[in-house]
Amino acid sequence: MKLGTIGTSWITENFIEAAKLSGKLTLTSIYSRSHEKGLAFAEKHQAPYVYTSLEEMAKKADIDVVYIASPNSLHYEQVKLFMRNGKHVICEKPMFSNRNEFEDAYLTAQNSGVYLFEAVRNIHTPSFKELEKHITKIGKVRSAVLHSIQYSSRYDAFLQGEEPNVFSPAFSGGALADLGVYPLFLAVALFGSPISSSYFPVKLRNGIDGAGTLVLNYKDSVITILCSKISPSLIPSEIHGEEGVMVIPKISTLDHIEYTDRKSKEKQMLHVPQEENDMVYEIEDFIRIIKENDHKEYGRLTDLSRKVIEITEKARKDNQIVFGVEKPES
Repeated sequence: MKLGTIGTSWITENFIEAAKLSGKLTLTSIYSRSHEKGLAFAEKHQAPYVYTSLEEMAKKADIDVVYIASPNSLHYEQVKLFMRNGKHVICEKPMFSNRNEFEDAYLTAQNSGVYLFEAVRNIHTPSFKELEKHITKIGKVRSAVLHSIQYSSRYDAFLQGEEPNVFSPAFSGGALADLGVYPLFLAVALFGSPISSSYFPVKLRNGIDGAGTLVLNYKDSVITILCSKISPSLIPSEIHGEEGVMVIPKISTLDHIEYTDRKSKEKQMLHVPQEENDMVYEIEDFIRIIKENDHKEYGRLTDLSRKVIEITEKARKDNQIVFGVEKPES
């Protein structure tokens, strides 16, 4: 299938390389606001077409699927534009700012006869499938501490008085939206929706969450999610059961999963070999769904994204964290 991309950052480059690795997508088109930057990016990745107009790009027949990795607040309008023009969309996480955008966009996808996917790569990896298969080893799950904590390369600029996109309410940024979705997607994929949830953010000068703790309450367990873009961490994530524990050093990739039995103390490695560029697995899943019209799996992924955005929106509203797209125009 023919691929177009929006965004020229490192994550778009990773996606393009993963697309080549998968053999499922052929890059034909890229979009950049700067024609000069777009030409350089297209030349680097052997893309024949460069666009500086999204409206023009959306109408072209040289694209079957578009990958969107623009600032978060721009996703909604861009996603709808391409779907209305008959393009399937893979949108980088977080896909939307709130539930209203989510529901409207998926209705547009349905009415346009196309598919819409949220690119959260960890839940598509072979190691995640192994984790799902073996989670019963630890017995009844009682608690978990899952985290995505990373000092952002843009935080120094924020400290100097700038407002990079990832720390900006205007661009729907913040720690929970940007990093917290990795452990949150994992938790909801494994355990479903919680009975209740509470978020305790560390707010920065502009009201956005630089870090935070999200607590998910289930009938028989409590899952704690830590996220931060303003500090590093050296601890792994853990899932605790009555019969053992799962240790996961990096929740975004799941490239290492260790199970320890409570009684025998025996350790078992559950992860499997994976491609270093693990975006290849979400691409393979998405393209298979499109080609096979697998509505059951599509519905499962859609429902998973819906549950996650319900939790993140509640977390923000409970703490008066308001994105720019949600503020009434003056």
